[in-house]
Amino acid sequence: MTFDNVRGRSTPGRASRTHPNVSGTPSVVQSLQAHAGSAVPFSVEFNPPRDGATEARLWRAARQFERMHPAFVSMTYGAGGSTRDRTVRVTGELAEETTLLPVAHLTAVEHSVAELRSLVGAYADSGIRNILVLRGDPPGDPLGEWHQHPEGVSYAEELVRIVRDLGDFHVGVASFPQGHHHSPDLATDTEFLVAKLRAGAEYSITQMFFDVEHYLRLRDRVVACDPVEGAKPIIPELMPITSLRTVQRAEELCGRPLPDAIMQRLHKAAGDGPEENGAAVRAAGIEIATEMGQRLIDEGAPCLHFITLNFAKATSEVLTNLGYGVTAAPISA
Repeated sequence: MTFDNVRGRSTPGRASRTHPNVSGTPSVVQSLQAHAGSAVPFSVEFNPPRDGATEARLWRAARQFERMHPAFVSMTYGAGGSTRDRTVRVTGELAEETTLLPVAHLTAVEHSVAELRSLVGAYADSGIRNILVLRGDPPGDPLGEWHQHPEGVSYAEELVRIVRDLGDFHVGVASFPQGHHHSPDLATDTEFLVAKLRAGAEYSITQMFFDVEHYLRLRDRVVACDPVEGAKPIIPELMPITSLRTVQRAEELCGRPLPDAIMQRLHKAAGDGPEENGAAVRAAGIEIATEMGQRLIDEGAPCLHFITLNFAKATSEVLTNLGYGVTAAPISA
């Protein structure tokens, strides 16, 4: 399917291909409703593989999670499209070769509007109807200054409208429990989120956080700003810490330092010796993620979304602690 096919027109000289399952693909919100029951739904996030070895690792994790029946899986997008072709292909293969519901990330970083439309068409051609729209971070420095492409867009709200205008797509957006680092204050940040929801986004996935109170206050702010949009799912994002080395990665992803109480637990587990007690740190990280997950479940979160870094074991352990069923032994990754 070409870009024009997405809008219902054929491009002369090119045969169109419609993925056989596109029309029946559920939205994320529909999948959350279908998975709701005795347990709160969960979902996982993958990163685009860089090469064959990392792609094989991703597939091992995908098959492990498939046995646990997540509501959806999301695939991030390399800054500036650095892994575009592989990302689109693997996301499409997840849709075609597994029972998983893939959600493709789409960022405005270093892309013109024409390129963004073309990318949406590529996803549609691969059978993807669920897209998570993000403005995206500057390449090389997630906290750096944002620069708009000369023919691109400045805000995720604009990108939501572009995707919705292209056809029958289901759109999600990002939300920020502590506020986006470029927002002047929490009130303004909340207004930006509500604007994205009003533009047609059906749900949001939060930036990773380590204090559940930040998530709860975010929900309160959105409902106070717009009760209608506040009824849409706000999905909390978690990442189990498995070593002190991953703390730095976690802080990069959430744009904030981890709370002192969390760091004290991790450092206590690491011990005072010359080498980190890796097993103890990992156990503490799993325990922290489990505690957060249980609190979020108790507070009525619509889903638990886990950053996996393409590994299944840590997230599977947290889910097992929370009572989610596993129909096969966790892999060793």
